[in-house]
Amino acid sequence: MKIEDLRKDYDELQVKYGAKELDSIYNGGCEKNPDICFVFMNPTGKNIASDKSWKGRKSPWLGTKNIWKLFYKVDLLSEEIFNKIQEKKPKEWDYEFCDYVYEEIEKNKLFITNLGKCTQIDARPLPDEVLKKYLDLLFKEINIIKPKIIITFGNQVSSIILNKKISVSENRKKCHKIQINKNEYKVYPVYYPVGNGIFNIDKSIEDIKWIIENEIKKEEQNLLCKIL
Repeated sequence: MKIEDLRKDYDELQVKYGAKELDSIYNGGCEKNPDICFVFMNPTGKNIASDKSWKGRKSPWLGTKNIWKLFYKVDLLSEEIFNKIQEKKPKEWDYEFCDYVYEEIEKNKLFITNLGKCTQIDARPLPDEVLKKYLDLLFKEINIIKPKIIITFGNQVSSIILNKKISVSENRKKCHKIQINKNEYKVYPVYYPVGNGIFNIDKSIEDIKWIIENEIKKEEQNLLCKIL
């Protein structure tokens, strides 16, 4: 199965649970063993790719600003691209620039997705029952790309994915594990860093830096030692 094969299912769920005038937003980045898979909640109409006339990629956070500060602050986005994002108005994000941003995401071995792909007009909260409709599809997505680490944003997304009540404040820098078709994945819950969670962005940055240092870089060092 290819990751594109899931889009039909996502589009059907958009009709049921999303805004009828908007399209699903899928995912983007490195699709082959990324270092980190970032799982957010669900997209909104602020993403310019949700417009039905949009013919380019349908990836998270296109045409927005705040979330890219997080990736820049944890050294996963270059200063050059970050500055260009901050300079652009939403309508100035053309197809070429969207690809340019996600080429950087792919180069840095990151994959960005949402648990729910049902785009809403605004940032209204979705009930657990709706987000759970997407869980099996997300697990298929994860098993296709096989990330080294999964970072889940917020209590709701983390609880649904881990199938237990999670309070991020009590689980900072704590590793949980999930099993999908005999494959085991490490999951780290992190504060949601935008919208109502913007006041927690510094904690998100701190925790993601720690995860990179203690999981990704440590693994790279171990591999280097084995080679030497």
